[in-house]
Amino acid sequence: MNPRDGGGESVAKRLRITYRRSVIGRPEDQKKTIRSLGLRKLNSTVEQPDTPTIRGMIAKVRHLVDVEEVDA
Repeated sequence: MNPRDGGGESVAKRLRITYRRSVIGRPEDQKKTIRSLGLRKLNSTVEQPDTPTIRGMIAKVRHLVDVEEVDA
């Protein structure tokens, strides 16, 4: 594909995930999911690719995180 023609280029979506609520007192699987998303400290933010796997993890801990879509 020729980069000058401007056609056929897809913009990969990414998700900005912010860790908002603590996992203290939460089930172990939710704690592991937060760690797997790359979140370590409260109020930390990471960007992950928008894939079904990441969406599934977010669904599991949606009450603990804020999510927004960003263009890559």
